[in-house]
Amino acid sequence: MLSGVKSDSHTWNLVYLELLLRERGHDVLNLGPCVPVSLLVDEAVAVRPDLVVFSTVNGHGLRDGIEAIQALRARPILAEVPVAIGGKLDVAGTTGSALSDPLLAAGFTAVFNDDQMLDAFHAFLDTVCVKRD
Repeated sequence: MLSGVKSDSHTWNLVYLELLLRERGHDVLNLGPCVPVSLLVDEAVAVRPDLVVFSTVNGHGLRDGIEAIQALRARPILAEVPVAIGGKLDVAGTTGSALSDPLLAAGFTAVFNDDQMLDAFHAFLDTVCVKRD
């Protein structure tokens, strides 16, 4: 399952990630941009995804991501689902542990916010997802 954070209206990043995931053999439910947390949780409960990926460009990933992951993790059925977030996570363009640590502590499985994020994301997918042929 792929989603933007609730305040991010960008779509190109979601289209790119959907294509990347499909090329790797994964089924993708792309919820699109500006996804309210309640819709995100309802869809995740209904679909029971193998993975949830958030992408953000507007710089509010830290704030919106923490709210989203707390809502997902509050549902026992989603407690063990791997959840990743990546992109521009704050408006200053900060990278590294200053942003990843609070997101990981809130419940994310992985955070991608530096120059190597695409390679790291591919490696992450190799460890958490089973391809469906």
